[in-house]
Amino acid sequence: MRRKIRLTRPELKRQRDMLGRFERYLPMLKLKQQLLQMTIQQLTRKRNEIAERCNQIRQQIDEYRQIFHTIAGINVEQLARPTKVSTHRENIAGVWIPVFETVTFAPADYSLFGTPPWVDRAIADLRKLNETQALLDVLQEQHTILSKALTKVIQRVNLFEKVLIPRCRENIRIIRIHLGEEQTAAVARAKLAKAKLLSQQEASRLPRELSRAGTTTKTTWKEQRK
Repeated sequence: MRRKIRLTRPELKRQRDMLGRFERYLPMLKLKQQLLQMTIQQLTRKRNEIAERCNQIRQQIDEYRQIFHTIAGINVEQLARPTKVSTHRENIAGVWIPVFETVTFAPADYSLFGTPPWVDRAIADLRKLNETQALLDVLQEQHTILSKALTKVIQRVNLFEKVLIPRCRENIRIIRIHLGEEQTAAVARAKLAKAKLLSQQEASRLPRELSRAGTTTKTTWKEQRK
């Protein structure tokens, strides 16, 4: 519900101050919006490239995946599973996001002489796939965080452009019209009061002049009789 404004000069100053703050803050919001949009576009391209790389590695592994379980006692997928994904945080346009660093794998403990050569390749390919997938997951998390931040910034930009700034300008217009009308009415009242005062003064002056004129006429008549 919109708050009813007071049609006073202090309220006019308050509305002008608010308008000034909004108009100074809006360009910063728009700059942040542009930075986020550019970052998301670059991130989207990189994410698509990494996703395509994952698909290519996965297709290579699928060509011989059926032989993974032919060696008893060796789970190549377990050996290729990462134990830790290391990231650090960076600030992008005021938004903190995780940044991929590296992936840690457990030591591959199996007999090199008791296993076929393809086991080494399978572990290497699977680790490469898991590392690329971990990078893709971090990129997707970045995209999600930045997209949410962009949505909030766009909402705030729209709030400032379409609601707060127009409302302040309209409030200022209404208050200025009201104060102008008050000033016009005050001038009119002052003129009426002055005219009334002059009329009263004129009304009180006329009897005195008439009285003085009568006294003068009477004195002149007496002097003539003498």
